[in-house]
Amino acid sequence: MKQQSGRSLIEVIGVMAIAGLMTVSALGVYNMLRKNQARTIADAELEQIAQDTKMLLEMRGSYEGVSVDYLIKAGALQSDAAPIGGDAWSVVSSADGKSFSINLVDLTTGECDYFATSKPKWATAILVNGFETGLTENCFDSDTNQISFIVE
Repeated sequence: MKQQSGRSLIEVIGVMAIAGLMTVSALGVYNMLRKNQARTIADAELEQIAQDTKMLLEMRGSYEGVSVDYLIKAGALQSDAAPIGGDAWSVVSSADGKSFSINLVDLTTGECDYFATSKPKWATAILVNGFETGLTENCFDSDTNQISFIVE
């Protein structure tokens, strides 16, 4: 009788299942790292926008008239592309002109949670969907969250 070598079908299926689980896990980790990197880059861009706006307008004593278009024309921004979230982002002055806000819209729940819990040093306050608490419980379970960074 001749002996046969090889693997049974059950063994092959088991190896394929383990390989599939490892691939799915690796993709999950990769996506998480990508999202964290995008948030970190956006955080750095927002800080730069705040610093450039302060430097540009602080000497005149008022932030009145500040906008994304104004910052582009003044050379403080290269384009009107949002650092993160939707394209309808804005930079606006307060009614008295003593502060301005950087408003991000169409943020995912994860992005909202990230910005609501990591208050940057350059922001005086954070509004999460219109509430000044800065708690993640104000984030919606959808991609319609809005964060406003108030800078004085």
